[in-house]
Amino acid sequence: MKSIKEIMMQATQDAQNIHKTVSFSSIQRSGRIVIFCLVLLFSNFGFSQSETDGDESFDPFSDYNEFEQEVQEEADINFLRNGRYLTLAFNLGYRGFIGGGFTEAYRGSINYGAEFNYFFDMQLSGGLSYLSGDHGVAFRSLNAPGGTQVNPYSGNVNIQMIDFHMKYYFNSDNVTKGLADLNPYMSVGSGYYIRTYSLNQSLAADPDRVVGFKIGTGIEIPLMRRQAYFGAQVTYRYVQFPDENKEFIDEEGGLPSGIRPVDPKLDGDIYELNFLIGLNF
Repeated sequence: MKSIKEIMMQATQDAQNIHKTVSFSSIQRSGRIVIFCLVLLFSNFGFSQSETDGDESFDPFSDYNEFEQEVQEEADINFLRNGRYLTLAFNLGYRGFIGGGFTEAYRGSINYGAEFNYFFDMQLSGGLSYLSGDHGVAFRSLNAPGGTQVNPYSGNVNIQMIDFHMKYYFNSDNVTKGLADLNPYMSVGSGYYIRTYSLNQSLAADPDRVVGFKIGTGIEIPLMRRQAYFGAQVTYRYVQFPDENKEFIDEEGGLPSGIRPVDPKLDGDIYELNFLIGLNF
């Protein structure tokens, strides 16, 4: 039989062997847990990254913005290659009068001037123009409404116009080449009008200065490989001078004896048919 000392030594050795086995198994189990956590972490990171990339590649708003940007870039390139930046033109045409007593008192005549335009894009421009013309004029003052003639007036009236206008050119991409070369447009604007009489008898009134409005349409035909153009435009001008809708004129600076009826009444509007020769820059 083993002695008590041998039995205790054997028990101690067995306990040490069990402790080593348990420690090694714990280390193995802990290592497996750590490796599993690392694998799971990196796999989730990779999945999130791929999902983000996928969302960016299929973002409808991103695709739409890129398309809009490309369209804008194409329009800018087209304007730089084929568009005009500035135009300078000389005007010559006919000015007449419509409505009211202007048709009787004023005679139509030639008007002349110039205009300048700056292009914002292929279809829209803004500019300044100046026109001037002299017209024959004849009217009379009466001693009373429907009464006998007192003073006949005759001579010339000079009308000058300085106006700002906008032109819109119609898109001609879908029409035939012949019509596209006409470059039709619409124009609107407002201006400063100066009317000065040169008569056989003096009136009390100084030169009239008023604001008016215009609307028109026209065409522009390219010349010299688009370095110049020939144009034609029709314009209607709405303007009210100080004696508009009045049946009297001031002959003596506001004195009662100088306020007399006039025949015909001096009212009406203006129309023009002008031709242009211009240069493109």
